[in-house]
Amino acid sequence: MPKSWSEKYAHPPKAVVKKLDKPYAGQEPGARMLIPTPAVVAAYVESIPEGESRSMPRLREDLAAAHKADFTCPLTAGIFLRIAAERAWEMHEAGKPLKAITPFWRVVDLKSPMAKKLACGLDFLAKQRKREKLDGAGEAEVKPPRRR
Repeated sequence: MPKSWSEKYAHPPKAVVKKLDKPYAGQEPGARMLIPTPAVVAAYVESIPEGESRSMPRLREDLAAAHKADFTCPLTAGIFLRIAAERAWEMHEAGKPLKAITPFWRVVDLKSPMAKKLACGLDFLAKQRKREKLDGAGEAEVKPPRRR
């Protein structure tokens, strides 16, 4: 029997920083790569204030910095965001209010391949992003003014 999203969420148990022994994702050998967990990704998403969003590149940069790594594995970060999102949707479908689940719509770009795969559907994502007045691109935080 396939694992539920909640079961997948529980594994792996902790994030790991691995030193690369060969090039990967545009990084050279010796770079320190964070392999997060679904819980680490969910905690990051939960820390995004209502009305703000983050892009996946920003999520990966922030997680790498928080774990003293050079970068975050793009493959596992995407997989674990999906696990966190699907788990949150399962919880919502079981009766948890939106305020009690991981607000994955703050990171999932409506135009991304992941958005099309999520059980919640594009309409739900669009509705939540509109409710929080988030732009469609997935990056609504205030940017610092340009220096002249």
